Amino acid sequence: MIDTDLKLAINLPKVPDIELVAIQGLEKMGGYFGISEDKIGEAKVLVTEAIINGLEHSGDDNSNVGVEFKMTEEKLTILVTDSGKGFDPNDVPTPEIKNKLGSINKRGWGLKLIKSMSDGLMIESKPTGTKISIIKNLG
Repeated sequence: MIDTDLKLAINLPKVPDIELVAIQGLEKMGGYFGISEDKIGEAKVLVTEAIINGLEHSGDDNSNVGVEFKMTEEKLTILVTDSGKGFDPNDVPTPEIKNKLGSINKRGWGLKLIKSMSDGLMIESKPTGTKISIIKNLG
């Protein structure tokens, strides 16, 4: 009998490529439910961007990022939390491709990617940390 939902919660330290640990868990859960590689690939981008943003932008060099997944055959809920300084999502500039092409700084696409690839996004941020909730439909 297949469980109708699976949950995974991990706390990731600020170590290079640590997001790959979360990605491996996501792949295993997707395989358990038989989720298409395309949908899992999209979910991997969402998870990677959210984790990297939490680790790079929290403002705390020693911070950890909490990652939780809840997956059913139809939906993935991703929760990424940090205990950093917080930010105002409305103050994050939307990158312009024509400006990025001519610049040496090609970064800054994470939040835009998350918004465009998710089926729901909620950001709660305050001076004691940020919580990002992402919904990705899998069915």
